[in-house]
Amino acid sequence: MSTPAPGRHAALDQGLTGPFTSLQYALRLLEAVDRHPDGATLVALARETSLGLPTVRRLAELLEIEGYLQCQDGGWVLGGTFALLGQHNREHLVRARLNRKLAELRDELGAAVYFGRYHEGELSVEAVSSSEYAPAVHEWVDFRATAHASAIGKCLLGQLDAEARRDHLSRHPVARLTSRTVTDADQLMHRLERQPATVPVLDIQEYALGTVCAAVPVTAGSTVGCLATSMPVDNVHRLKAAAELLAARAAPLMLAMAV
Repeated sequence: MSTPAPGRHAALDQGLTGPFTSLQYALRLLEAVDRHPDGATLVALARETSLGLPTVRRLAELLEIEGYLQCQDGGWVLGGTFALLGQHNREHLVRARLNRKLAELRDELGAAVYFGRYHEGELSVEAVSSSEYAPAVHEWVDFRATAHASAIGKCLLGQLDAEARRDHLSRHPVARLTSRTVTDADQLMHRLERQPATVPVLDIQEYALGTVCAAVPVTAGSTVGCLATSMPVDNVHRLKAAAELLAARAAPLMLAMAV
């Protein structure tokens, strides 16, 4: 399979209305292809999924890059990645794909990127992609105990219900990390309740002075997760664009984590 040209992912994303919608469309397309083991044309798939032909073509090309679809004699069939997912190495495959996605996003942003998850009552940063030119934030206080101050933590808490948030804060009370940290639990709960799901969560020097962060939700099956980035405060003017790119890249990441 040929290597995609630089910027191809960005071109493929144009015209898709958001990460959750893109994921739904991709899953619908995969289900349609699965019903045609001998292959189906893009025109037939567009008709069957009720999606526009341009959307089906962009999704098919993206899924081909990831190995979920392949084109044979003009017909689209499921790709070899699905054969691997049923084997014992599924966890390693998903981890490798996640790390590759994060590395691609790190290079595109020019900043460190993170995948965080909330599982069994605790926050964990499960993958970090950083480099010399894109350093990760220094974990000077355990991330698990500082969800109230980090973009990752607030994004994950925001996906929980009120009872689960209160339970978390009862076990990890809010504490002042910098002069910008919100230390009033009620105020924090109010902010989390009012945070729109489609708006990135920001940390402007709340966890560490000199660092700004942004996070967006990544929901795959029962996973409560998020995709985040951090950068020096001198680059705060780049944070909004970086957060928008995170949101645009969330759909392929969700797909990689969900199947």
